[in-house]
Amino acid sequence: MCGRYASSRRPEDLVEAFGIERWEPAETLAPDYNVAPTKEVHVVLDRPLKDAQDPTPVRQLRVLKWGLVPSWAKNPEGAARMINARAESIHEKPSFKNPFMQRRCIIPADGYYEWVTGRDERELEVEGKRKRARKQPYFVLPADGSVFAMAGIYEFWRDRTLPDAHPAAWWVTCSVITTEAETAPLAGAGTEGPRSLAEIHPRMPLMLTPDRWDAWLDPRTTGVERLRGLLEPPPGGLLRAYPVSTAASSVRNNGPELLAELDAPELGTLW
Repeated sequence: MCGRYASSRRPEDLVEAFGIERWEPAETLAPDYNVAPTKEVHVVLDRPLKDAQDPTPVRQLRVLKWGLVPSWAKNPEGAARMINARAESIHEKPSFKNPFMQRRCIIPADGYYEWVTGRDERELEVEGKRKRARKQPYFVLPADGSVFAMAGIYEFWRDRTLPDAHPAAWWVTCSVITTEAETAPLAGAGTEGPRSLAEIHPRMPLMLTPDRWDAWLDPRTTGVERLRGLLEPPPGGLLRAYPVSTAASSVRNNGPELLAELDAPELGTLW
């Protein structure tokens, strides 16, 4: 799954990486090393400019809220539960199928966090010496240091309690698409630690390689089978994972130190 990630790249860097044609400097977000559900996030999307007569999609860098609110929802209370959409069923689910067909995006990240319950912690839990096993966070990122382009969808929701002119009358929210975790060896995997992402967690955010960006973002790309073909996982071996401080487990903590690679997990033996 994807429940937390880091996004520290400057908008100028994202503009260059994705070929952004339009963005508003006033909407720039500060680097966030612990992005949690319901936060505002940078998103790349192709869409005609508002009030423009030319219907040609324009690549934009926008600020959206993470946690999708379906257009038909009575209120936004369920947003925190819709941070992920499964690639295998996205074309069928009422909350996701229309955005999948019409409103696709890329959510840029440095990488994402995932948690593992270590062997030592599980044994303490079984022995009754710990009520709740602690979990060791890992950070997963592209091995070459490039941007992690997470496939996403976005949706518009109208707050009917507010007048049309109110700045909060419209919500634009997004969800990260997830797929089965890779079983192929991680880049740089050694004899200790996880050998594949599947050993850390059974799900992972779907990373789009650059050759799929244009087709994925273009709202003129249609057809369920064509779109589902773009959800094929990337080749194995493009990602690496390493243990980070348990400070990353608290959303109150935020800073580049959360991404510091540890020589060994803090919570002892994991495998």
